[in-house]
Amino acid sequence: MSLMILGILLWVLPHSFKRLAPRKHLMLMPQIKAIDAALILIGTALMVIGYRATEAMPNLYDPLPGMGHANNTLMLIAIYLFGVGGSRSILIDKMRHPMLTGMLLWSVAHLLVNGDPASVVLFGALGLWAVAEMVLINRAGPWKKPKPGSLKGDLKNLIGTLMFYGIIVWVHQLVIGHGLFLGTYP
Repeated sequence: MSLMILGILLWVLPHSFKRLAPRKHLMLMPQIKAIDAALILIGTALMVIGYRATEAMPNLYDPLPGMGHANNTLMLIAIYLFGVGGSRSILIDKMRHPMLTGMLLWSVAHLLVNGDPASVVLFGALGLWAVAEMVLINRAGPWKKPKPGSLKGDLKNLIGTLMFYGIIVWVHQLVIGHGLFLGTYP
């Protein structure tokens, strides 16, 4: 689990550096962007490798039957929220933190169907990070609302969401080895 925890730290610290040390972050521009990207990529790889390598332990809780359906629905919404800013969705000027809200939903969705200690650490930590990041951003200053988006942006986002969701389902079925639409996971 130590590799996974190192990966979590390599994800959280670069993402939070701008908020925790804004002056230092500005002084290191533009090189810091490449360093942050590299650390986040390495962190993501370590989270996946560490999670997969964690020894099986007794569940801290057993997911309720049918939570797979809730997971799948929340994941669809989370992926949609990830794309709100890039697609210029009509939500762009109505939600301050669509990506972080998506990350929180992603975390909750995975906690609904995974009660093992590694899952609780990984998904719980990333969910807590998303909430902490929202708090730090809100404390940094008022929100400068972007220009309103359009339904055209929502349509693009919906198409992208469905395509990305399909890829995620396919990869999960390859890695996990069972269908994600059964409602209950083994």
